[in-house]
Amino acid sequence: MVLTFLRLTFLIVLAGVAVIVVKAGLYPQDLQWTAWLIVLGIMAIGGAVILLDILIPRKPLEIISSVYFGLIVGLFLSYVAGLALTPVFESLQTEERVRNVVQLILAAVLCYVCISFLFQTKDDFRFIIPYVEFTKEVKGRRPYILDTSVIIDGRIADLVETNLFDSRLVIPRFVINELQAVADSADRSKRARGRRGLDILHRLRNNPDVELTIWDRDLPEFAGQSVDVKLVTLAKHLEGRLVTNDYNLNKVARVHGVRVININDLANALKPRFLPGEQIQVRLVKPGEEEHQGVGYLDDGTMVVVEDGREYVGKTVVLNVTSVLQTSAGRMIFGRFERIVEHNNAHARDTSVA
Repeated sequence: MVLTFLRLTFLIVLAGVAVIVVKAGLYPQDLQWTAWLIVLGIMAIGGAVILLDILIPRKPLEIISSVYFGLIVGLFLSYVAGLALTPVFESLQTEERVRNVVQLILAAVLCYVCISFLFQTKDDFRFIIPYVEFTKEVKGRRPYILDTSVIIDGRIADLVETNLFDSRLVIPRFVINELQAVADSADRSKRARGRRGLDILHRLRNNPDVELTIWDRDLPEFAGQSVDVKLVTLAKHLEGRLVTNDYNLNKVARVHGVRVININDLANALKPRFLPGEQIQVRLVKPGEEEHQGVGYLDDGTMVVVEDGREYVGKTVVLNVTSVLQTSAGRMIFGRFERIVEHNNAHARDTSVA
């Protein structure tokens, strides 16, 4: 209702402006139809503005405010520059039209520079007027920066949908470029992994509950650096946390004091705990590296190494857990063969306690 009233008021004001223009006689008096053409033209401009407003109901505030403030600052600077150049024009006895052209060029250049500067720094500044604060509202203070490995892995999309992450996700442009390069690789396996990463990225961008930002800016520290170093530098610049599956990047980030979330560590933390002495069931699928060893896998992918289990490959056995080895690459369970599970109770990769 308020917008409708505003639009009607706008049309009425334009009609008044058209009447003023006609009464001012700013058109050839011998062509009476020109007056009606002026009125219709002004009203058509008003209608086009209203139509554009209706077609674009959601205006990005950060872009509009950047344009407004950039124009204001640019015009103010051009006015100041014009005053500063006045003595120069007078000493050179420059014509008025030349002055106007010079000042117009200055205004255009300064307005462009100011708007461009605000566009490139809109996420880093706050423009405050008393009682009104123009700033981009983001979730959380410390963003999550995603690297290539965690996007290709794919589990990040499932984790985000569980509302585990309380801040915005940031994906640098150079990570997207690396994904594209992997997707265009001549190697079939690399190409498949790259395309899966692009699919995950598309899934994240289409999720309305995910606040995803593409970081396009190049920091001076990026010059000549590798992707890993750029990620660490960006995480320090944004005071964010790095999300990765890369073991080496994990170590480098920790050396630089950047907090890291390793998806493998997170997945391992959610796996069931087994203590020495517990009994579990597992189906042995291949011989182990050592003599008499058999190897199986639990439902979550945990490797189980069974002593004296080599001869029972292809069967489901019960083992006594002797030790558990936990690393960032995954978890390994070591145990000693206890007995074979009866066929009518056997289930492939059964992780239930015997």
